[in-house]
Amino acid sequence: MTGRSKKKSSPKLSEKFPFLSKIELLSQQFLQAFPRVRLFFRWSFRLIIFVFLIDIGYLIAIWPEWKWYAEGPIIKSAFIENYERKSWQNRSLPKLRWSPISWQQIPDHMVRAALTAEDSRFFSHDGIDTEAFKKAMEYNWSQKRFVYGASTITQQTVKNYYLSSSRNPLRKWHELLLTFAMEQNLKKSRILTLYLNVAEFGPGIYGIEAASQRYWGISAAQLNKTQAIELAATLPAPRKHNPRTRSKFFLKQKKKITRNMG
Repeated sequence: MTGRSKKKSSPKLSEKFPFLSKIELLSQQFLQAFPRVRLFFRWSFRLIIFVFLIDIGYLIAIWPEWKWYAEGPIIKSAFIENYERKSWQNRSLPKLRWSPISWQQIPDHMVRAALTAEDSRFFSHDGIDTEAFKKAMEYNWSQKRFVYGASTITQQTVKNYYLSSSRNPLRKWHELLLTFAMEQNLKKSRILTLYLNVAEFGPGIYGIEAASQRYWGISAAQLNKTQAIELAATLPAPRKHNPRTRSKFFLKQKKKITRNMG
């Protein structure tokens, strides 16, 4: 005895849980018996790593310089730039109408109408409204089809500025990351300002200033409550349902927002 006892090594998981060693043995036997399966898993893993690295590179390429969006002039969104390119190529499209304004020029009832229509818990969530998402998915499941989404105003702003209208899982993953980043770097009032300046309100009409001028010949600052509600009712499908078309869906949305605003 030297007076110093040897330190016992901690038991392996397989010793503590014998069934794990059996699973490991069976896995090895399976892979040895089926070399093609082993090759498949090996290349699948490499492919996943490759896609992951490509995706990281893509995110680095599109990642915004948030200080440019946090203050100062309103920057054109990707959706506006895309429409601008299309209108140059196709002269039959309505001309682009876009006149950005500041937060101070947006009427309170326009803010209330937009929040009521699109994101009632905007000031209480961090970019993702889990409660709205759960309700939307439950309703969609009951209808056996995709009826409602649950995108918050922050998510819609991110999509308008940096992404596309695609619904593929990879795009939604990018939207999620950018949404959290936007919430961390921009004030809520700034996100609302961006949204109301780049949201589409009709064919070629982007932002509430251009929409106010197009539909009523006034500036956004002069909007009354009813006009603000009509613009908010336009947001779900602006090209078909707006103050000019006055479709059944549009009138239904207007009535719903008016009731919820009180």
